[in-house]
Amino acid sequence: MTGRLEPGGESEGTEEVSDLFRALGRQIKAARERAGFSQKELGQRLGYGEEQISSVERGRRTPQPEFLTAVDEFLDCGGLLAVAAEDVERAKARRRVRHPEWFRDFAALEAQAVELCYFANQAVPGLFQTESYARSVFASRQPFFDEESIEQRVTSRLARQELLVRWPPPTVSAIVQEAVLRQPFGGPKIQREQLERLVQVAHLRHVEIQVMPTLSEDHAGMGGPFTLLEIKGRPRMAYLEVQHTSRLITDPEDVRVLAAKYGSIRGQALTTRESLRLIETMLGDL
Repeated sequence: MTGRLEPGGESEGTEEVSDLFRALGRQIKAARERAGFSQKELGQRLGYGEEQISSVERGRRTPQPEFLTAVDEFLDCGGLLAVAAEDVERAKARRRVRHPEWFRDFAALEAQAVELCYFANQAVPGLFQTESYARSVFASRQPFFDEESIEQRVTSRLARQELLVRWPPPTVSAIVQEAVLRQPFGGPKIQREQLERLVQVAHLRHVEIQVMPTLSEDHAGMGGPFTLLEIKGRPRMAYLEVQHTSRLITDPEDVRVLAAKYGSIRGQALTTRESLRLIETMLGDL
């Protein structure tokens, strides 16, 4: 069975949750500035990216409990941030992310997945995108989104990334076309932030990132991007999205073909270690 997911409206978010995250972000910013640290310096001291610190301070990214505890201890907040961890967990449980209706079915399945496999030859997978990169993606869409729609989609995309830090996490693998990484999408600064984010994610034990080199003479992924996902106790599924048309694929034979194709692409791509070295080389060239 192949299900067509049509464009549609969006569900309402939980405003109280957004207010909580914005309030915590303001407190973190105030504590950071009081201590005399820039966002980049705080991120370096705690092992987070500058873009992540910025997103949390503006209330766009969920302040994870371990992040709040680390900031609290490092900036000597006396437990004021650490005690909010339980509030954040409760807020995450009741928050309704504002995904477009056509994407909502896949987003719900993605959140339950124990294994996710992405092949990307048009843009960095949404699960790894920085806030600035995601905003550039949505801002470049035609027909154009209005500013409110762009902000809603950026917030929703960042919320999806929480599955990377949940426990237990899903096993995630991604193969990204080299040309995608070399394209200065949104400008050199955004490209650098995105490459730095990929390096950070690549060091997670449950994530493997491979690059399909431009000079590769064999390429089984010319048919376009796709995602494979597996939920415990259910058959593997696939998801396709191209030119504002999305399809959730559940037919066993269609899924088998895509899984076999993913295996071929994976064998043709650079190894994870080679891929990481290439990304770090790209960073050095910027």
